[in-house]
Amino acid sequence: MQPRNMSMSGVVDLAAVKAAQEAKTKAEQARAEAARQGGTGAVSPADLVIDVDEAGFEQEILQRSAEVPVVIDFWAEWCQPCKQLSPVLERLAVEYNGRFLLAKIDVDANPMLMQQFGIQGVPAVFAVVAGQALPLFQGAAPEQQIRQTLDQLVQVAEQRFGLTGLTVDPDAEPGGAAPAAVTEGPYDALLNAAAQALDAGDLAGAVQAYKNVLADDPAHPEAKLGLAQAELLQRVQGMDPQKVRQEAAEKPKDSAAQIAAADLDLVGGHVEDAFGRLIETVQRTAGDDRDAVRLRLLELFEVVGQEDPRVVGARRALARALF
Repeated sequence: MQPRNMSMSGVVDLAAVKAAQEAKTKAEQARAEAARQGGTGAVSPADLVIDVDEAGFEQEILQRSAEVPVVIDFWAEWCQPCKQLSPVLERLAVEYNGRFLLAKIDVDANPMLMQQFGIQGVPAVFAVVAGQALPLFQGAAPEQQIRQTLDQLVQVAEQRFGLTGLTVDPDAEPGGAAPAAVTEGPYDALLNAAAQALDAGDLAGAVQAYKNVLADDPAHPEAKLGLAQAELLQRVQGMDPQKVRQEAAEKPKDSAAQIAAADLDLVGGHVEDAFGRLIETVQRTAGDDRDAVRLRLLELFEVVGQEDPRVVGARRALARALF
């Protein structure tokens, strides 16, 4: 396992976007499976704080992070600040009532995990959301700062990843609820092939694999997202960024130039710039040119995610520009 850092408010990480959609799908499937089995999937408050070692990391943290954001408290017995921080995190885990799961890792007993996360000292607090690791803070931070960080984490987990947390039942037996098993879907082989093609740089192969899924299920969310990503990467492949940006600056009413620059903006993580550029171009153009810009903007919305606040705001701005 090699954790990756993921900013909660920075660039668009296409792999993270894909993980977001996968997490939403898995969370929905898990909830549906629990309902089908006649259970609520509720956990006891005692289950909100767990001790995790290297052997249990995959199941207890990575797999659970597709269901609920997992906050990791890296601590050590000899660490005095840890003794101040850990009780605060444990109390907040119960207070937040299932919005996140707290996993405690003893770094002396689990040096491999400490090394993989690049931890230089303890206490150190990370989160894992949909398999994506991100640092939260290091040291015994004030409770107000911890709350602000947790609030942001919970908000991002819900808005971007569809993770609404765990259902907590004070009367549930500790350890009584396990994550619902998620069965393989009918298109998993094709989706896996598409993901492997993306990893190998075979963008044409990935595009075709996603189109094969959509030919049978036009509304399949993961295939729609994957296709939008793969086609975006195809479009920017081989571009000369300096030339594209110069042409866009010289030709503000040229729809093709602005569309190409917006693609580069998005791949570079400049989401608002990409959206703003195309909305302004919609205002400056008409007819087929305007429609081409509008359609590209809708495609970029798919890449970022329809529930992302930046997409919601850009949709409103596009509506104002059109009408």
